[in-house]
Amino acid sequence: MQQPMPHQLMGYDRAITMFSPDGRLLQVEYAKKTVHQGSTAVGMVCKDGVLLITDKRIVDSLVVPEAVEKVFEIDEHIAATASGILSDARVLTERAQVRAQQHRVTYDTPIDTLSIVKDVANLKQICTQSGGLRPFGVSLLIVGVDEAGAKLFETDPTGIYFQYRATVIGEGETEIEELLKKEYKDDMTLQDGIKLGLKGLANFLGKEFNLERIDGAYISASSRKFTRLKRADIEKYADDLKKNNKKKE
Repeated sequence: MQQPMPHQLMGYDRAITMFSPDGRLLQVEYAKKTVHQGSTAVGMVCKDGVLLITDKRIVDSLVVPEAVEKVFEIDEHIAATASGILSDARVLTERAQVRAQQHRVTYDTPIDTLSIVKDVANLKQICTQSGGLRPFGVSLLIVGVDEAGAKLFETDPTGIYFQYRATVIGEGETEIEELLKKEYKDDMTLQDGIKLGLKGLANFLGKEFNLERIDGAYISASSRKFTRLKRADIEKYADDLKKNNKKKE
């Protein structure tokens, strides 16, 4: 009896617009696998704001760590980070920055977070149904504080988006998601959230964990201003985390 041929051999992954017999867009699924292999990024909504903590995955000792940014300021009240192909992320975040500034010039008010998310998701979706294109091989975490409050969204290569209280993308997704489900609380402060994010990255990276490869930022609910975490801040939170762990032992 002849065995059925794999989808790849049958050619269903050669074009983005071609569905496989079981109703899948294989090129989009490949893009999602790219995200799972990307560096880890964590986002959280806290009672006093939103935050992003991410791994820059610096593996070359000659690279200047401070020159590598993994958290992008979209507007003073909106930020984003990514996992996957970072050149794709740069294109999407720069588009979002332009969209935010156009809104300010046109309406003299800051854009709401959801409008940015929808604009990014729409572009991603178009690239899943247009011949000659490929899907964006990146997922974005977008956080913001607007009139509707503090929000965290995730967009994936399919163009779909979801709102979360806390989430993680990238290679450490499975391990860190378990930690978030156990220890994340709605009444956490930004400081507590940063420590939890660092704990998750430290647990996943193990011996490879290094503060030089950590990037982070938060937006306070009171000021609605983007604030990037400095190296000294990250070191302080990491030291506090170590002290707390020793007390528990």
